[in-house]
Amino acid sequence: MSETLVPQLPTRPEEPASAAPTGWKSDSMQKRIRARYARERRFRMWGLAAVIGSAGFLAFLLVTMLWQGIGGFQRAEIALPIDFKAAALEVTPEQLRGKGADLALASAGLNDVVANAAVAAFGPDGPDYISESAWVTVRDELKARPELLQGRASIDVPASSPIALAAKGDGNDPAVTRVATRLRDEGTLTQGFNIDFLTGSDATDPTGVGIWGALKGSLLTMFITLMIAFPIGVFSAIYLEEYAPRNRWTDLIEVSINNLAAVPSIIFGLLGLAVFLNFLHLPRSAPLVGGMTLALMIMPVIVIAGRNAIKAVPPSIRDAALGIGASRIQVVFHHVLPLALPGILTGTIIGMARALGETAPLLLIGMRAFIVTPPGGVFDPATVLPVQIFLWSDQVSRGFVEKTSAAIIVLLIFLLAMNAVAIYLRNRFETRW
Repeated sequence: MSETLVPQLPTRPEEPASAAPTGWKSDSMQKRIRARYARERRFRMWGLAAVIGSAGFLAFLLVTMLWQGIGGFQRAEIALPIDFKAAALEVTPEQLRGKGADLALASAGLNDVVANAAVAAFGPDGPDYISESAWVTVRDELKARPELLQGRASIDVPASSPIALAAKGDGNDPAVTRVATRLRDEGTLTQGFNIDFLTGSDATDPTGVGIWGALKGSLLTMFITLMIAFPIGVFSAIYLEEYAPRNRWTDLIEVSINNLAAVPSIIFGLLGLAVFLNFLHLPRSAPLVGGMTLALMIMPVIVIAGRNAIKAVPPSIRDAALGIGASRIQVVFHHVLPLALPGILTGTIIGMARALGETAPLLLIGMRAFIVTPPGGVFDPATVLPVQIFLWSDQVSRGFVEKTSAAIIVLLIFLLAMNAVAIYLRNRFETRW
């Protein structure tokens, strides 16, 4: 009798071994549960500490800037009596109303007239009490009121930097402090809002500097940057996401764009120096060159943000549009692009904020020049806010310390305004699915 090759099936399945019940009440299990909860509490505490630390550093920065910079928006003024009739300036009221008023007053020796008036009012040290730019204030007053040439007038001129610091309680010379106290007790020295800081340009005297020249240069530079980077970046994102074939060349372009977004900004400054100045011979220190250089820097950021925003549009939108007979370009510009616009704008504003705070590439193309006149166009010499802050922070005079902090406050307000615009545009065009 032969044996079968098929093993015999068990007549009754073996009963599985009974699993031991989990000992939730055991000491080892309770110990593991307590350790798990302790790790979770530590993780929450570390996260909370990180948030508090970040908020603390931000608050310290803002408080320090406000504490040191609030004085930059104030100016100490001295009431200077001037007898214009006795000075006999060789100018006529008609000349003061014409275009050559500045040159006529400078040629007539207005600076000496102001210095002599300071000597007559405060003694031999009088010229040290007033700012070097005091004659500019007198010049503007004469242009506004030509009738002053025939009489006497008391004009509020900016005080010198040591007197201004002493008036704010920050002086380190007891003799200057006594002079400031005496002038204040006599009612000659007063403090008020420094409107010239918002309307003036750079100067060698800290009492006469202004931020408008650098602010206007920043606005013109950002305008050029936006006009170049935004359309090229958006169209590149649309082509790469909607039309580009998936092959090795497209992958190479995508990798290159991603790498360009992480390149240090000074490399783009060297590129702008080599291409725009040395090869194309465009004007140095101009907002045009600065805007083109910064456009090269933020363009990869806009392309990456634009591709992600376009990719986030649901495919059903494209399918529905194609299903009712829309062409490919109608699908892109009538449906995909409007829905992706909030993400594109957010990425663009982030890139613009980065460009506004950049200093290194602009230093390489010469935007650190001493500019005393605000630029009239994109081809005129100009500087920008970060470079102006850098230049003032390198000055030896103590009067530039508060001006530097005040300029930083203006820059922060500019950045907050740009972020506010970004949030408004994102909320206005955002679509919730």
